Amino acid sequence: MRHRKRHGKLNRTSAHRKALMRNMVTSLLDHELIETTDAKAKELRRVADRMITLGKRGDLHARRQALSIIKDKRVTAKLFDELAPRYKERPGGYTRVLKTRVRVGDAAAMSIVELVDRETGAAASAE
Repeated sequence: MRHRKRHGKLNRTSAHRKALMRNMVTSLLDHELIETTDAKAKELRRVADRMITLGKRGDLHARRQALSIIKDKRVTAKLFDELAPRYKERPGGYTRVLKTRVRVGDAAAMSIVELVDRETGAAASAE
């Protein structure tokens, strides 16, 4: 029975899956948009939303919990200083998954994962 087994295995060992999610959430918070497969995107959404919730809490314990997942201190600082205030009034749902295409090499369904309310266009390129 698969009761309470919520996350997908992604055909990886637990250590590989943990490292994959750490790298993907770091990239997502840094670039605010990444392209990946559908299954990875759905798993990434859980971790990224949890990190932004930690950023909204803003205390020392939350920062240390975030640093245990996000290994880049610059990205963690961005999470607590820029992203958390942006989503202060939002009760949840900080990421959006958009299905895009089928990858040519292996016919995997691809998706874009992006942060909701991110700066786009000329405003982002001016920085």
